[in-house]
Amino acid sequence: FTLIAMSLIDKYGRKLLLLIGTAGLAIGMFITSYGFKQATYTITETTLSTISTEIDQSKLTSMANTVYTSDVTFKKLLKENLGEDVYRQHQGSIIDASVKMNPMLILFGILMVVASFAISLGPVMWVLFSEIFPNIIRGIGMSFVGFINSMVSFFVVQFFPWEITNLGSSMTYLIYGVFAVIGFLLIAKIVPETKGLTLEELEKKLFKN
Repeated sequence: FTLIAMSLIDKYGRKLLLLIGTAGLAIGMFITSYGFKQATYTITETTLSTISTEIDQSKLTSMANTVYTSDVTFKKLLKENLGEDVYRQHQGSIIDASVKMNPMLILFGILMVVASFAISLGPVMWVLFSEIFPNIIRGIGMSFVGFINSMVSFFVVQFFPWEITNLGSSMTYLIYGVFAVIGFLLIAKIVPETKGLTLEELEKKLFKN
């Protein structure tokens, strides 16, 4: 999809690709959020028979045959019953054996997010950043936005596990979907189209005052 963006950026412009990409990001996030929202978690006899023998299954009997619609609640109870260390070691296998969801829907949503980013914000923003700053501050301007981009990425990576644990998968992706909608609106209203203009023409157009 990055190759597609490279082939289309001069034909259709930066702004259109950014709008298509952020719209795809929002839709992909909402689809993923919906997929996780529909998931249920139930510990059954089948579940107990498939998990590791290292786990004291008697500690899970209080949760047996109860359908949980919240992954946050389910994980919290698992941690309380099993203890922190056992939970961390075996949470993946227990959740995998207990969950009922539509994995193809979630996979489609996540792939849509990846593709939408790769065709827009990933490559196109760096082209745009190299064009919209005046010549006199272009180096500093690109360094500054690169720093901001790195800091935002850092905080997203740091807080994502916390969000999944405390807010749940569905709410986490919903929040990022809302951010994508805000991004779409800001791009539509503020971001200029720079296709076909030289750096000098852009500086004259954007900073004529």
